[in-house]
Amino acid sequence: MIYTTIQGDTWDGLSYQFYGSERFMPLLLNSNEVHAAIVVFSAGVLLEIPPKPAQSSDTLPPWKRRDPV
Repeated sequence: MIYTTIQGDTWDGLSYQFYGSERFMPLLLNSNEVHAAIVVFSAGVLLEIPPKPAQSSDTLPPWKRRDPV
């Protein structure tokens, strides 16, 4: 997906907006290396927003797994 920034967007804010967590910020940075030096975006920058990676339940801590006990 292509996203057009608005004034004031940040990498961590976009990560939270699209993935629900700031921990996916490296995914956004790696997909948009040409803009990696930008901290606060101006309006109109086009960014690639990759799909959220799937997590397998065996890599999650026990309290986050949805497996039946």
